[in-house]
Amino acid sequence: MYLQQFYLGCLSHASYLIGSDGVAAVVDPQRDAGIYIEDALRQGLRIEYVIETHLHADFISGHRELAAITGARIYVGAQAGAKYAHVPVHDGDEIRFGDCALRFLETPGHTPESISIVVTDLAQSPDPFAVLTGDTLFIGDVGRPDLAPDRTPQQLAAMLYDSLHDKLLKLPDSVLVYPAHGAGSLCGRQMSSERSSTIGRQRQENFALQAKSKEEFVRLLTAELPERPGYFALDAEINRSGPAPLADLPIPDGLDPRRVQSLQAEGALVLDTRPAAAFGGGHVPGAIHIALSGQFASWAGRILGLQARLVLVAEDRDAMLEARTRLARVGIEDVAGYLEDGMASWFREGLAAAEVPQVSVQDVHREIGHLQVVDVRQRGEWEQGHIAEGTLHPLPQLGSQLDRIGRDHPVAVHCKSGYRSSIGTSLLKRAGFREVMNVIGGFDAWKACGLPVATG
Repeated sequence: MYLQQFYLGCLSHASYLIGSDGVAAVVDPQRDAGIYIEDALRQGLRIEYVIETHLHADFISGHRELAAITGARIYVGAQAGAKYAHVPVHDGDEIRFGDCALRFLETPGHTPESISIVVTDLAQSPDPFAVLTGDTLFIGDVGRPDLAPDRTPQQLAAMLYDSLHDKLLKLPDSVLVYPAHGAGSLCGRQMSSERSSTIGRQRQENFALQAKSKEEFVRLLTAELPERPGYFALDAEINRSGPAPLADLPIPDGLDPRRVQSLQAEGALVLDTRPAAAFGGGHVPGAIHIALSGQFASWAGRILGLQARLVLVAEDRDAMLEARTRLARVGIEDVAGYLEDGMASWFREGLAAAEVPQVSVQDVHREIGHLQVVDVRQRGEWEQGHIAEGTLHPLPQLGSQLDRIGRDHPVAVHCKSGYRSSIGTSLLKRAGFREVMNVIGGFDAWKACGLPVATG
């Protein structure tokens, strides 16, 4: 039997291809689904099954496009209310092909329709060797219980407790755990960077599984839930209906600088995807910066929403196409075009450009009494250590907290390493703040240089 994990770093998303005797199933496919077809061809497999562990809220799935290309049937939890042709999955249902047996468990809690998939290689043993847990059980964490509009987080957390203890933790300790997400995903809080584990290790090490009772588990999971990104509900509904094929989205046109200005005046957002140093050195005034590295797609969804009309600025055409694909993965599809030849064409046209100075932590420390230090990390990061003179404005809330930051004094923005802070500087510049700086290396650099750290 063949089992391959595909890990998409920019969304911290894991998907799977399972094959035996010339037949394959794909679980939780990403939107650009060609990778599964290519791998199946290399392995001599034909994709006949596409399985969704739940209605994903943090990305657009490739289930319908993959099924349309391959002729596969789509399997999804019976509670999903899917609006496309599918096989509704109930507890105990099975799929068998070759030596592979896939047994479905209904494991609601992260969402009401969530399922897990117990995998058995019949050529090796009649006992299961792995379970694909979707967003029910992560490595080090469990799924957040606040994504269903018709149930409270407490109700979902109680369902999740039952799913974990009555279903997944009944499996042998040796069974491998393969989740749908890893560290960095917005679907949990304390996910490990490990991409697999075992039931036994999770029983011992997963913080959420240490709760002594259902009541304690519910309190643990629902206390201080992280903000739910606005685009989550929209993505879930798109996945319920079935998204348009990625191949149907138009390739963005190259635009001259004057056309970019015109579109910007009409309300389009300029999204600069270059590295922080390039953005800081000169960018289209009013542009929002989200570097193509890192959690680009997730931050685009959180900062821009799904309805924004965009004009892209990228290092080159290949980077523009990569940005367009990553945006489509979270449901951002309205890309009006891109600045042809990048900022070089803007400068040739003689148009004004904005800048964000990139400053070192030593610069900030030296000028600490003359700067406002804005920390855009999360509260948990802040409490573990921060610059005493700084103020906390987590990046997802920064836009609603601008009135708490003085406009008459220079602002130095930092995060952990410099990625989120550059996004923050672009939001401040767009809001009219004039003296804004990005702190190179962020708080990691501050600590590495032995500069004073406050806690609590």
